[in-house]
Amino acid sequence: MKISESDLIINPDGSIYHLNLLPEDVADTVITVGDPDRVGEVSKYFDKVDYKKGKREFITHTGYVGSKRVTVLSTGIGTDNIDIVFNELDALVNVDFKTREIKPNFKSLNIIRIGTSGAVQPDIPMGTILASSYGLGMDALMNYYIQEISEDEKSLKDDISAHFGHLGAIKPYLTGASSSLIDTIGKDLPKGITITAPGFYAPQGRLVRAKNAVPDFIKLINSFRSNQHRITNLEMETAGIYALAKVLGHQALSINAILASRVNFEFSKEPNKIVESAIKLVLERI
Repeated sequence: MKISESDLIINPDGSIYHLNLLPEDVADTVITVGDPDRVGEVSKYFDKVDYKKGKREFITHTGYVGSKRVTVLSTGIGTDNIDIVFNELDALVNVDFKTREIKPNFKSLNIIRIGTSGAVQPDIPMGTILASSYGLGMDALMNYYIQEISEDEKSLKDDISAHFGHLGAIKPYLTGASSSLIDTIGKDLPKGITITAPGFYAPQGRLVRAKNAVPDFIKLINSFRSNQHRITNLEMETAGIYALAKVLGHQALSINAILASRVNFEFSKEPNKIVESAIKLVLERI
């Protein structure tokens, strides 16, 4: 079956619509960052940069760390952008752009997010580098995809749904990290459930001028327990990354640079230093 021109848009130069990349531009290991300016902060540690491309908020550098080919790509903010990035990354490696047919030999990418986040537990200090064991989505992205989850994921999701059930319209979705990546890139790092919110202010419990519909949201989050599991941090992409990676057959891990303590109402005075530590850790381990 051919994929239609309106379902998969290919630019006149043969690149994919939003990312502006050709199939040969993508390495098997992909690092995603939210901020376009952070792409260069990662690639400056590459031993060699083959090329740099960009369109809109999607900036891509591909090169080598030692003998390993690596792509670093900015996604922008939010799971709406993750929907674009992950579907287009998958198409670049698993769809023949000339025939518009799915390739017979499937390729699975290793995708590592390096992002910033706020801790919701008092024992997680600013400066922590944390690996997300699960991504818990409070957004609506996975209402539009069919997702199969494991028994462990279902059991934990049921406990989470019970905890947040009084919120009504919010229907959380849950996906675990890649076991292979969490055992390698995420080894010996603190771990926990990462909440992905559909916004930065009220959806993350922040109060500026507009009134919050969910009072004491941070207390609600950090009071959740299910056996050894607890919610550790809050951001805007991880759950979408984990869910779409699983749907599409890729391996994903989110590494979080903790810049804020939401329970202590503090923000780091050295955020760039913390992010740099996370970047160096990932590049050393890939």
